[in-house]
Amino acid sequence: MEPHSGRRLPVRRAEVIQQFLESGDERAARIVAELPTDQDGVLDPHAVDRLLISVHTELQRLSEELRIGERLVHLLGPLFTAIRSTTGQTGPYRLVDVGCGLGYLIRWLAATNALGADVELVGVDLDAALVGEADRLARAKGLGCRFVHGNAFDLPEAATLYVSTGVLHHFRGPALAEFFQAQAASPAHAFCHFDIAATRLAPIGARVFHHARMRHPLGRHDGVVSARRAHSDETLLRAAAAPGIRPLLYEPRGLANPFCTTLRPVIGVRPHLEAPLRLALGRAARRLVGPEHLAEATG
Repeated sequence: MEPHSGRRLPVRRAEVIQQFLESGDERAARIVAELPTDQDGVLDPHAVDRLLISVHTELQRLSEELRIGERLVHLLGPLFTAIRSTTGQTGPYRLVDVGCGLGYLIRWLAATNALGADVELVGVDLDAALVGEADRLARAKGLGCRFVHGNAFDLPEAATLYVSTGVLHHFRGPALAEFFQAQAASPAHAFCHFDIAATRLAPIGARVFHHARMRHPLGRHDGVVSARRAHSDETLLRAAAAPGIRPLLYEPRGLANPFCTTLRPVIGVRPHLEAPLRLALGRAARRLVGPEHLAEATG
């Protein structure tokens, strides 16, 4: 897919297999080899869509078991409290979920009204099939949220706060800093992105957990590869330090139990929001650290 428009492009199975083999990922090559193609060797888009929806449905179950919704609200609630106290506006405020997939987070927030009626909930993804299924699931429950196919940073309406879960490890090299810079250059007040914690136990835990809970080989393999690609705390803080943004980590590696930590967030706020955010967090603000504290802990 084109990264900005989400327009689907034809993909030849043989070329994908060759790329995986050259990178040393033989398991991924075997998984792709099982996917159907047309007479020209192009992957069947409908089969790919069905596979992605199936795997993301399993990922939703993991999100439910890990209580991702509650964990995000633990931070999103204080973030919106800080934003409300400093803007003087009565809303509406807009939360945009980047790479929303099947929209579990947005749908959960809509169903629970955990952030209040003044927060508009929008999920955005480059995959049209996932967005379509997210919209279908939301309409089936009559939920007050919406989903958009496209680039989250090209929306006509400005976001108040950007969030994501399990997206950051997909960005490599300069693309990671560019991801944060796009948000810093927008009118958004803050962002909160949860991703896999880069610990030595993460790949082992991902292998055991995904093999126990995921049915399809793609989901099992992707979980382990994702854990291996997780960014360190230092890498995230450096990348998130875009102009006009104060980068913060919640429960960084030095403050967390490596046996229990699976996901942890990197937060970015406009500098004037840090003090009201810490006030809104109360005692939990002790778990919030900036680059200077991380340097002291690892120095």
